[in-house]
Amino acid sequence: MTTVDLNADMGESFAAWTMGDDAALLNIVTSANIACGGHAGDPDVLAATLRLAHKNGVGIGAHPGFMDIAGFGRNRMSVPRATLQNQVRYQVAAHVGMARAVGAEVRHLKLHGAMANMASEDEQMARDLYEAALSVAPDLIVMVLAATAQQRAVESLGCAWAGEIFADRAYNDDATLVDRSLPGAVIHDAALAGKRMVEMVQAGAIITESGKHIPTRIDTICLHGDTPEAVEIAAAVRRELEAAEITLNVFEGHRS
Repeated sequence: MTTVDLNADMGESFAAWTMGDDAALLNIVTSANIACGGHAGDPDVLAATLRLAHKNGVGIGAHPGFMDIAGFGRNRMSVPRATLQNQVRYQVAAHVGMARAVGAEVRHLKLHGAMANMASEDEQMARDLYEAALSVAPDLIVMVLAATAQQRAVESLGCAWAGEIFADRAYNDDATLVDRSLPGAVIHDAALAGKRMVEMVQAGAIITESGKHIPTRIDTICLHGDTPEAVEIAAAVRRELEAAEITLNVFEGHRS
């Protein structure tokens, strides 16, 4: 039996400004990557999102990014490595503490945006950031962009990890994501997103824009909560997976 997790990035509203429909997504997904206040979110949003995810039985993950509210964490930044590690520790510690306060538990870590993209290209950066997060919460399962430098980093660390692919993003031939500035980088067609996820899970491979197959472990599928069609895409992906007799369940970490 083939099993896969479906996750979404969320908790990205800020004060009176709302981003995405987290309540609707939490009725569809099996895991949630919740912003820690670096690139998005605030204490009230974090607490509310944690409570709702916990109530719905959804796996909870810390989702740290560059300290870049204005840029939503999607601007590449040059930050001294020790400072960047402390920023990750700061965000993860806040997330773990807030979860504990509402009776929930943080089970995984996923880097956000430009930080994640840079770590998918730079194994040492990925390793440094994962070590920083694990120094705060040693039992976290690290969610990685499958078949990239992020995966090589967790394999070298020997920590628990889960491989992730994206429903709403196109892939380059090195398994990194096509830059958002390029046409077709973000997939808005829910039907297409659902069909391509079934194809990739059944193939056990990332399928790139050029049609290249990159064999990889697929534990979880992500969609971005800030995409206008996020709820529609999530529902379509879940529907197509279930129609293909692929079971949805919260992922388990594994070690290389």
